[in-house]
Amino acid sequence: MLRIAVIDGQGGGIGSVVIKKIKQVYGEQVEVWGLGTNAIATSQMLKAGANRGAAGQNAVCHCARQADIIVGSISILIANAMMGEVTPAIAQAMGSCTATKILLPISQDPVLVVGSVREPLPHLVDQLVNDYLKPFVDASGKP
Repeated sequence: MLRIAVIDGQGGGIGSVVIKKIKQVYGEQVEVWGLGTNAIATSQMLKAGANRGAAGQNAVCHCARQADIIVGSISILIANAMMGEVTPAIAQAMGSCTATKILLPISQDPVLVVGSVREPLPHLVDQLVNDYLKPFVDASGKP
């Protein structure tokens, strides 16, 4: 089964929206892990329908190595992003793991991604789930 790790911090709002949409579209075809930089983010992602959840630097770093796909905002690649919740170790783990990363071009940090279009979060999540994630789910060969 395709394992998707959704990474989020602070209140878990972005991760929750992503997980709800993934579960709405793919149901139990995929296993979704809600990995939060803190317990509140993880709790919110579990409420949104994540199959499993874990919180904190060590859990995020460890579980990222077991994921097929990692989903999150571009901030998960930036050390000290999300008001310091993305530790250098988390940023390194995200960047060096072999999982495919599908990133939303949104950040509270002073980062601009050339070529990205400013869209509301629901539009970005629709595109993530329907355009970018679909080929991976289809290729997993699971009914």
